[in-house]
Amino acid sequence: MSQLQERRIGLSARLGAGVALAALLAGCSGAGGAGSSGADDEINVLMVNNPQMVELQKLTADHFTKDTGIKVHFTVLPENDVRDKITQDFSNQAGQYDVATISNFEVPFYAKNGWLHPLDTYSAKDKTFDQKDILEPLQESLTAEDGKLYAEPFYGESSFLMYRKDVFAEKNLKMPEKPTWQQVADLAAATDGARKGMKGICLRGLPGWGEVIAPLTTVVNTMGGTWFDKDWNAKLDTPEFKKAVEFYVDLVRKHGEAGAPQAGYAECLNNMTQGKSAMWYDATAGAGSLEASGSPVKGKIGYVAAPVEKTDSSGWLYTWAWGMQKASKKTDSAWKFISWASGKEYENLVGRTVGWSDVPAGKRASTYANQDYLKEASAFASVTRQAISSANPRDPGTQPRPTVGIQFVDIPEFTDLGTKVSQEISSAIAGRQSVSAALKNAQALAEKVGKEQK
Repeated sequence: MSQLQERRIGLSARLGAGVALAALLAGCSGAGGAGSSGADDEINVLMVNNPQMVELQKLTADHFTKDTGIKVHFTVLPENDVRDKITQDFSNQAGQYDVATISNFEVPFYAKNGWLHPLDTYSAKDKTFDQKDILEPLQESLTAEDGKLYAEPFYGESSFLMYRKDVFAEKNLKMPEKPTWQQVADLAAATDGARKGMKGICLRGLPGWGEVIAPLTTVVNTMGGTWFDKDWNAKLDTPEFKKAVEFYVDLVRKHGEAGAPQAGYAECLNNMTQGKSAMWYDATAGAGSLEASGSPVKGKIGYVAAPVEKTDSSGWLYTWAWGMQKASKKTDSAWKFISWASGKEYENLVGRTVGWSDVPAGKRASTYANQDYLKEASAFASVTRQAISSANPRDPGTQPRPTVGIQFVDIPEFTDLGTKVSQEISSAIAGRQSVSAALKNAQALAEKVGKEQK
């Protein structure tokens, strides 16, 4: 499993419960080290258990603590558990944890609720951190409505189209650098069956607001649709939204993977790795696994921008980032940890001691000027950076919308709404109901949420 695959699976149905409103009342077990009221040279960090975070935990004592004298007590949990625990501790401002891993999904409403400490003044004073080096879309996604920055990225990702260069060459097909979705559909038809057991494309069909809804919503955006208009009126029954869903469902049913209603990121990654798909539209994180040492398709994959129709770009945006709890009484020490964990030197440390393929990339411009990193990630580095740089979380579609977010609607209620709508869409992919019926049910669900937001 690649370093970012674990995170990508995290942007799956497993995400759902963590930030739902019900989590505010959820009981959580376990505790990490001393409380925030302990010694000034100790801090508590609560973080997700993906491989790159675990690697950071291993490097902390010998490097960060050795250099600063600040001891870090880690609590490391699976994503569902960590989101529940972060929501509970931060919402109560219990102050047990000084720093926690949060994403650009949580930042806007965590900040609005007063749960996070602004980081602008710290980053401005910390010249070695180089805030300007952070890719602008990530800074934008971690900035709240009040214009203040509330988290610093550990790594970031977008989405793009991956395809088998050798199969395309054999079929005398050419992949455009910026394909349209119609071109992708035509290419899927042309490559379907190109090899024994190979389908034209893999697209997620697995229920989950972070599974099928993530790629599908980028199609909705570029085809002119939106979940809600700027006044929180639900728009899932509009012609634009319906067109996008019908296109997606039709494409995956005709030329997609077997068992599509049960296929998510992990299944599509496996299909692409095992030569069962000629194309795959998904997270930029997938490239690391496809190009990993020992991968059967290493060197055979091409990478191009996320397909579009009415927009210039359509890739999504996601980042795991470090947020500081407002109640923390150790803000200076907490910032020193955040600065180190998101800094340039940490990337270099990982490259030197672990390997450049393990570097938490996708957040800094300087990463993509680092020749050691580029040598390891040459096949996909430039396309990944371009995908992230062109992502527009505040205006990802063709019409105004009420909140930020590309592959999600940035409100806590979306975890439940998106999951319920995904079940309707997955049912349509399975052929158990029509797209029209699925969207009729989905519209009713969205209307209830929209009314609550007005």
